[in-house]
Amino acid sequence: MVTLYDAPADELIDALAATLAERLEEPEWASFTKTGTDRELPPEQEDFWFRRAASILRKVAMDGPVGVEALSTAYGNTKRGSNRYSVAPAHKTDASKKVIRTILQQLEDEDLVSQEGSAGRIATPAGRSLLDETAGEVIEELDNPELERYV
Repeated sequence: MVTLYDAPADELIDALAATLAERLEEPEWASFTKTGTDRELPPEQEDFWFRRAASILRKVAMDGPVGVEALSTAYGNTKRGSNRYSVAPAHKTDASKKVIRTILQQLEDEDLVSQEGSAGRIATPAGRSLLDETAGEVIEELDNPELERYV
């Protein structure tokens, strides 16, 4: 049986984003919002909301229970001071907690994620099932001989 750990992350997220596009609705403000304080512009990808939702669902399933703060740190950015001089220390910035929290709430409404008290959120059996089914589909589509043992 194929699990989410067996499929390559980028292909799994792409396939899962297509599935979540049918189930989730992107908020009106999402196309105008930056994803962190270090960003100058909002994301340019048309399916950014669904890609981030797929990535968050995968991360919650793998690392859960996980909270908004930990996800914000994980999706944050480390930025060097200047490109001209390499003496400035790196500055860590967190990702937008509003975007992450809203996606988690949408995933909770779809019963893919649930809250585990004050510890954070975990993937529900339905969420794990969706991830595993999508991983199985991804591995069947790949022409990689190393992954044939999972099919």
